Amino acid sequence: MTEDFYELLGVPRQASDDDIKRAYRKLARELHPDANPGDPAAEERFKYVTVAYETLRDPERRRRYDAYGIDGLRSGAGGADPFAGFGGGLGDLFEAFFGGGGSGAGRGGRRSGPPRGADAEVSIMLDFEEAVFGADKELTVRTAVACETCAATGAKPGTSATTCIQCAGAGEVRTVRQSILGQMVTARPCPRCSGLGQQITSPCEACRGEGRVTEASTITVPVPGGVDTGNTLRLEGRGQAGPRGGPAGDLYVHLGVREHDRFTRQGNDLVYELHLPFTAAALGAHLSFETLDGAEDLVVPAGTQTGRVFRLRGRGVPQVSARSRGDLLVRLVVDTPTELTPAQERLMRELAAERGEDVDPPGTGLLSRIRGAFK
Repeated sequence: MTEDFYELLGVPRQASDDDIKRAYRKLARELHPDANPGDPAAEERFKYVTVAYETLRDPERRRRYDAYGIDGLRSGAGGADPFAGFGGGLGDLFEAFFGGGGSGAGRGGRRSGPPRGADAEVSIMLDFEEAVFGADKELTVRTAVACETCAATGAKPGTSATTCIQCAGAGEVRTVRQSILGQMVTARPCPRCSGLGQQITSPCEACRGEGRVTEASTITVPVPGGVDTGNTLRLEGRGQAGPRGGPAGDLYVHLGVREHDRFTRQGNDLVYELHLPFTAAALGAHLSFETLDGAEDLVVPAGTQTGRVFRLRGRGVPQVSARSRGDLLVRLVVDTPTELTPAQERLMRELAAERGEDVDPPGTGLLSRIRGAFK
């Protein structure tokens, strides 16, 4: 039998929601088991078209199916396979939709075990160099961890959990209701055991039957080089422990980076504004420039102007999870001298005369003009 949901319902791929609903109602009346007693082929096809309808009537499921086919449906529920544990045919998919297959159930509706613990979040601040080169940061978090007294079972030492009398260990209860199409079965977590399938008659005193306790613990966070403010690290299995031995959630570490007193960051490049006396810019200079990796020789050619950028390759920020690094950009700013001594002013005037440059004569500066206005 075809696994094309549109072909199963007999509608084109661009069919509207109303078209899909009308096609399903027509087929459901024809194929419903009550209308075809003792006909397994009709019952199987009824399951197929029901799965097709339940998929295409939901906008998100339909979008995933249109884009990726049946595999797109398997990508839902956080990446878990909602069809795991079934034979793979669409007849088995019927159970995935109506028997809770997408929420941790297997064949027959039995749950796969205690639920997963919740994720946890925390924020840390890094020094600039730690963000550039990476670091192992110790972090103290207060979260749920497995109870050592009862070994995470939730039961008092020397006792054990018993099968839930309401759901008989299935972890869910089913309700049968009558509809225009016949009997419809819905499933929900068992209210007595909270979907665990087991009950604790003698709970552990330390964790009160939860199988976990809240306490502070210190962990080491491996921060890779190249991270920046706003990045988040995910530590798998370091979140809250699940109840009664359930798997732990994840820990999300949000990062902040302190500013550096010399360098600013632009992507993976570092930028530094170097102020240089005009004499050094005019005559040239050989400088020892301190980078994050150590001292580097920086040669400033004679006649260098403000705005020139010197690029020190590979002295910037590493790309996360890669070997390449950005560059260090040194942007030059030529400083004009102020408050000259008489000797310095004389030398400057001699230089201007030698170069044939027009400058104000002595005593005609701004301060002298202000003084002259009051004479």
